[in-house]
Amino acid sequence: MGNTNSINPPPPRPPPTPTAEAEPESSEVSNFTCEICIEPMLSNKKFTNKGLCIHPFCIDCVTKYIQVKVEDDLIAAVKCPGLSCDHFLDPLSCRPILAPKLFDKWCDVLCDSAILGFQRCYCPNRDCSALVVNECQGIVRRSVCPNCKRLFCFHCQLPWHAGYRCEESGEMRDRNDIAFGVLAERISGCDALNAIIVLISLKVAPLSNAGVEPISATSVEGR
Repeated sequence: MGNTNSINPPPPRPPPTPTAEAEPESSEVSNFTCEICIEPMLSNKKFTNKGLCIHPFCIDCVTKYIQVKVEDDLIAAVKCPGLSCDHFLDPLSCRPILAPKLFDKWCDVLCDSAILGFQRCYCPNRDCSALVVNECQGIVRRSVCPNCKRLFCFHCQLPWHAGYRCEESGEMRDRNDIAFGVLAERISGCDALNAIIVLISLKVAPLSNAGVEPISATSVEGR
């Protein structure tokens, strides 16, 4: 019989080292550096401006940036913090990252900015003081307050001075003068002449001796 040689099996291969596969996994999770705070950030911390522009900014930095612009500078149209970017931040896309109080403040600033292009004044009645906006443009004088429904002059921002021009001194207008002006606007002819005579008699003689009942705004409105 011939000689037989025994064949030894090859040694087992060592298990693969996991280091080479773990490195790409780490780079996928933390894949950008914020250009504002210069800190490595996770991908879910990246701010997106509704597709208007794309920059490596983290949510925390953009939130603080908006807070300064809105609360301190009262800026309505907040520009993107990118140095060479001309886009503006979209308020609706920023809403999820902002505190409700900050977002409400931003909305208030936006509303104020929207009416800056219009003439505006406040109702001169002390118990009202509502904001009135001239949306029609042009010169407006006789106006009605949308809140208290009383007449006032939009041009000089005083209660309505019927029969008087804005440039005339307010000291020249007493209660009877204003009432007479309202009356003169509504009547003409002989009735207007009689009203003038009544007014003159009130001016010349003291009310106690005039023998004529003073004209009041209430009585005029009722005529």
